[in-house]
Amino acid sequence: MSLQRQMTFWALALVILIVSLLVLQDVLLPFIAAFALAYLLDPLADRLERMGMSRLAATIVILCFFLLLFIAGLVLLAPLLSQQFAGLVARLPADAAKLQALVMERGAPMLEKLGGSKLAEDAQSSLGTLVADATKWVAGLLQSLWSGGTAIVGLFSLLVLTPVIAFYLLIDWDRMVRTVDGWLPLDHRETIRGLLREMDTSISGFLRGQALVCVLLGGFYAVGLTLAGVNFGALIGIISGFLSFIPYVGSLTGLVLSVGVATVQFWPDWVMPAVTLSIFLAGQFLEGNILQPKLVGDSIGVHPVWLMFALLAFGSLFGFVGLLLAVPLAAIIGVLARFALRQYLQSQFYHGGDVARAAAIHTQDDVAR
Repeated sequence: MSLQRQMTFWALALVILIVSLLVLQDVLLPFIAAFALAYLLDPLADRLERMGMSRLAATIVILCFFLLLFIAGLVLLAPLLSQQFAGLVARLPADAAKLQALVMERGAPMLEKLGGSKLAEDAQSSLGTLVADATKWVAGLLQSLWSGGTAIVGLFSLLVLTPVIAFYLLIDWDRMVRTVDGWLPLDHRETIRGLLREMDTSISGFLRGQALVCVLLGGFYAVGLTLAGVNFGALIGIISGFLSFIPYVGSLTGLVLSVGVATVQFWPDWVMPAVTLSIFLAGQFLEGNILQPKLVGDSIGVHPVWLMFALLAFGSLFGFVGLLLAVPLAAIIGVLARFALRQYLQSQFYHGGDVARAAAIHTQDDVAR
């Protein structure tokens, strides 16, 4: 098969995949969540098999333990989080207005010195409009998530269907891998296997490590803010931990929310807002110097800027399903991009006609490294 026909085939396959995701994104969530769950739990199932258990028994044990752990966490946390969520939705407009008044109270004298009373009035009007619009949008979004029937149905399907689908996927995981491996083109099988192993290393290392980082950070922030007496501390902490999946977004979101809430709650005392700030600074030190290097490292091989772009781009295209797919797809694209770059650096497009000499140079460089 010529290179042109191969490129046409894979481009057509990519177009079909993207169109399928766009058309089916509303029903894909439980299937993607189940696939990710089976992918993450497969090494544990393999280990239990090596210990003498059958695949069926290993799958049942793993999923039962996972479901018990999930249900226990849900029973313990759901009442507290639901109460705090409802309270945050109800108090958000008033807290935002109070925070705006505090900012203008401290900032107006400085603005009057810089540009007169006209500048202070314009700044207050612009800030009021901005805060009102942002508060209305956030409150509407939270309220729709809280009471929307579609969200409830989606959550129900996620909680009910995901374990069932994951059960069947986990039982047949090794057989599916062997089947797909048998479909690989014979002429390029070893090259594709090498790329797939590199993708697997990147994706699995990042997902398992980052998931543990999110859980630990969410627990740290939730406990710290709750002990500090910050309103909605457990909810803000868990939101911050969950959003830590996106580099810098989780910590920044939690910092703004918690410091804003603490400022409104404890004003004019600055001690507790400073304590709240110190909690997030400690969390950032813990994440950057201990959790990330130990649990994640450089497993994904993707720059944080590219990762943030992938999350925003795929989230915009495919919604929450896109957020779930963003990290694996970013890792896959990164592996393919590095492979394409290696091929280019060994080709005549880079070195002219002396491809053999180029390959020898790269072989020497690899040995030296």
